[in-house]
Amino acid sequence: MLKAVLLDDELKGSKLLNQKLAFFEDELQVIAIFNQPAKALEEIAQLKPDVLFLDVEMPEINGFQFLERLGTFDFEVIFTTAYDSYTLDALRISAVDYLLKPIDEEELETAIQRLKKRVKEKTQVKSLGEEKPTNNRLALPTVEGIYLVDKSNIIRVEAMSNYSVFIVSERKKIVVSKTLKEYEAILEDANFIRINRSVIVNLSYVVKYRKGDGGTLELSDGSEVEVSSLRKEEVLQKLF
Repeated sequence: MLKAVLLDDELKGSKLLNQKLAFFEDELQVIAIFNQPAKALEEIAQLKPDVLFLDVEMPEINGFQFLERLGTFDFEVIFTTAYDSYTLDALRISAVDYLLKPIDEEELETAIQRLKKRVKEKTQVKSLGEEKPTNNRLALPTVEGIYLVDKSNIIRVEAMSNYSVFIVSERKKIVVSKTLKEYEAILEDANFIRINRSVIVNLSYVVKYRKGDGGTLELSDGSEVEVSSLRKEEVLQKLF
């Protein structure tokens, strides 16, 4: 049984969504409804939901700002809004779905099926232990499915809110719903190093170091990333 939390600043909107979700009571249980983002920020971590149905437009903070203030989280997100101008932002953080109000029952059902699939994939990743540091491959759960990536093909990993973007060989990008900090621990024994707050680099792809306050690394894919002055010494020691 999946556990869901609803956050919508409009009482009418949250009640209506709760009524529609009642048709899926065999698969999903609504464990809390919030109409104030501040209250949700205080309590959602203790609730440990599988999914948050999140309104985008709210008077205090919007849905994306809510996630930023929340910090790390392990639940999935389904956006609900009367506006369609935030679709790209939702895709960028790999949300399960983006539902326009008034919410269509068939679209809601599709979203729940996507949610079940993603939760199942995440569970499989954990049970298979694919992400152990001793393994040469990582299992990266995404919207499309689970990518099995050889560590040696990872050029760098970039932070994007509570998600991580893997840039692998052939310029492919894979968005994963885990934080950069989690992958820093997974990759710590390999040829990787976190060079600033937002980027982990595979040192095998570094082709040039340019001097500076912290310096800049040029990678084999043509990208350039700045090194934090606090991490400069550690980076240089590993490079040379």
